[in-house]
Amino acid sequence: DMTDVLVVGAGPVGLTMACELARHGVRCRIIDKAEQPSPYCRAIGVTPRTLEIWEGMGIAREAIDAGLWITGMRSVIAGHPPFDTLRDLSDLPYASLGIPQYETERVLTRHLARHGLAIERGMALEALHQDVEGVTVTLNGQSRRFAHVIGCDGAHSAVRRALGIAFEGEAMPMTFMLGDVHMAADLPYGLALRAVRPREDAPPDLFVAVPLPEPGRYRVSMIAPEGMATGAGTGHGIQAEMAGPDLATLQAVADDLLPDRPVLSDLRWSSLFRISMRLAARYRDGHVFIAGDAAHIHPPTGGQGMNTGIQDACNLAWKLAAVLSGRAPAALLDSYEAERRPVGADVVARTLAASINFGREGGAKPDRLEDTQILVNYRDTAWVRDDGGAEGPHAGDRAPDAGGLRRQGVGFPLRLFDILRGTEPVLLVQGQPDELPRIAGLRVVAISGAPMDDRHGVTMLHDAAGAFAAAYGSGPGAWLVRPDGHIAWRGPTAAHPGLADVLARVFGLR
Repeated sequence: DMTDVLVVGAGPVGLTMACELARHGVRCRIIDKAEQPSPYCRAIGVTPRTLEIWEGMGIAREAIDAGLWITGMRSVIAGHPPFDTLRDLSDLPYASLGIPQYETERVLTRHLARHGLAIERGMALEALHQDVEGVTVTLNGQSRRFAHVIGCDGAHSAVRRALGIAFEGEAMPMTFMLGDVHMAADLPYGLALRAVRPREDAPPDLFVAVPLPEPGRYRVSMIAPEGMATGAGTGHGIQAEMAGPDLATLQAVADDLLPDRPVLSDLRWSSLFRISMRLAARYRDGHVFIAGDAAHIHPPTGGQGMNTGIQDACNLAWKLAAVLSGRAPAALLDSYEAERRPVGADVVARTLAASINFGREGGAKPDRLEDTQILVNYRDTAWVRDDGGAEGPHAGDRAPDAGGLRRQGVGFPLRLFDILRGTEPVLLVQGQPDELPRIAGLRVVAISGAPMDDRHGVTMLHDAAGAFAAAYGSGPGAWLVRPDGHIAWRGPTAAHPGLADVLARVFGLR
C-alpha cells in the first residue's frame, strides 16, 4: 500500500510537482501545514520559459487569462530624467507575464483536481526516516510510508531540516516593506515602475511598483524605516508574525522618491519582507529530494525564484516517473542535483549582483533575454550527449519552438511545441526520412523542406515557412528531446551510435 511520492508544500512549486508527477502516471499525495492558501501576491513575474512549461502541462491559457503582460519598466533615478525600458520578446512563444501568486496557486490547484488530487491542508510533517526501500514520515502524529518524499516547503523547509542538509549563506541587513495598493500613477497598463536614489556605501533608497491585473493596482516594495522591524521574525520572506506597514508609511516613501507623488489608497494587505541568499549543500538524500525555496533563496530581483523552483519540479518529475515505472535506471535520479543545483547557484549569484547594482547600471543596455530563463541549459553534464554534426541547438539546450509546420491531412499550420507535447522522449530528424528508428516508447518526427506523405509510426512534417531550419539549421541533423523540453542528444544522423547510448542510459529504451 506504499504511495509512490509525498509532496510537502502546496505553493507553486509543490503544486507543479504534484501535477507533473500525476501527468506522468505517478501516484502521489500533496500536503501543506497551512489551513488556507496564502492571500499574499508574493511572486508575480512568470518567465517565458515557465509559460512554455505550463503550455506543456495544459494551463498556459488559464494563467494568461488571469494575468497581464509585463511590458517593461519606467525608471526614475535621482538626478536623471525618467525613462522607459521596453522588452521586445515577440520572437519567443511567450513574453513575460504578471500574475499574483494566489492566482497561480488557484490555476494549479484546479489543474491538480483534473488529475483527481486535492491538497491535504492542516497536515504537518513532524518526522522523517528512510531506509533502503523507502521513507517513513509522521504526519499529524500518524506514520505513513512512501517510496519518495519531495520537500517543496519553502525557505524553512521541514524536509531539509529533517535531512540535516546545510543551507549556508547570508541575509541582507535591511528589512523590506510590501503592500497591495491602488496607485494613481500615469503609467501604461503592464509597465512596472522603479524609483531609486543611489547612496554611497549604503543600500539605495528605492520604491518599486509591479502592476497587478486589476487596473490601477500594484504590489509596491521598499526598504522599511529603521526600527520598524522589531522582533526576531523568521529570517526570510513575508513576516506574517510582525505587523505590516500602514498606508501612510508606504505613501511617505512614494512622496520622497517620486516627483509626481502619486496617491496610494485601498491598502488590501501589507507585510514586512526579509531576504536571504542561501543554497542547499545538496538537493537529494537517498529517497528524499528538495526543490524551490527549500533548495535556494535569493533576492527577488528579476522574478527568478518561483520560476526556478517550477523548473526544478519539471526537471525532477519526469525522471522520478521514469524510474518508478521501471523504464529508466535509478541512477537517472542523480541528474536532478547535477543539473539543477548549478542553476540555483547561478540565480543566487546573479540576483545578488543585480540587487547590489540596482539603479547603478550606468545606462548599459540589458540583455534582451536576461531573466527569461530561455538560455538555461545543461550542456556538458553527464546526462546529455553531444555528438555534433548538426547545426542549431546543442545537447542540454532548451529545444526551440518553430511555427508554420504542415502535416498531410491537417488543414492548419502546426508549431513544433504542439508535436513535442507529451510524456515521451521525441526524436527530431531533419533531412533523412529513410533512417528512422522504430523503438517502443520513442516518438519519431521527420521534418523536411519539401512536403512528405504520412508514414506509419512516424510524424512527417513539412517545414513550409522555413522556421525549423532557421532555429535548428538547414542541414541534416537529429535531436532527442526530453519530456522537460531540453535536448538529451544531438547528432549528425539518427543512425549515430550515440543515440542508442542515450536512449538506453537515460530512458531505458532499446
